[in-house]
Amino acid sequence: MTSLPSAVILYGPPAAGKDTITQALADLEAGYAQFRRLKVGSGKTDSYRMGSAEELAALEEAGQVIYSNSRYGNVYVVDQPGLDEMVAAGLTPVLHLGQIDGVQAVIDAYPARWTTVLLWCTREETATRSAGRGDADTEARLAAWQATQEDVDAHPDQEWDLVVQTGDHSPAKVAQVISQRVRASSRAGNNS
Repeated sequence: MTSLPSAVILYGPPAAGKDTITQALADLEAGYAQFRRLKVGSGKTDSYRMGSAEELAALEEAGQVIYSNSRYGNVYVVDQPGLDEMVAAGLTPVLHLGQIDGVQAVIDAYPARWTTVLLWCTREETATRSAGRGDADTEARLAAWQATQEDVDAHPDQEWDLVVQTGDHSPAKVAQVISQRVRASSRAGNNS
């Protein structure tokens, strides 16, 4: 029987620290890497694989879209080939998601030992961090923060492996706790 790969989902509102904690994970332990979702649209290109509407249509036709969502006038896609490529390279994918439906869709569709982490920050922290990093669309990010809060409220039964208030802990500490949880899950999976 083949062992399932480990993978991480970081869920939370804009500016909760998903990028920073992913970098801290990569600094802590080789093998962690951000899953770069396919992005169809414009704006920020860092941490995305930019694609076209035609590429998205081809993935949809082939049944290779695990989850997609629209926000900020763009479409963001978690695709099977992208995850397969990372796993084949021996990496531990770290997915950034902002919708609980997406968390569940990925867990249901892609076989892995998923560690799910709810990263949270206050609305005020989102505003401060967004402005501090130079976002031109801070108001849209605050609206997304509110949508994320409503998403959490609408899914009270959603279980998380870890819940972290990112304003209370250093990124390095959060990365250490996540990595410990991933290793424990991997050991448990290998012993079953």
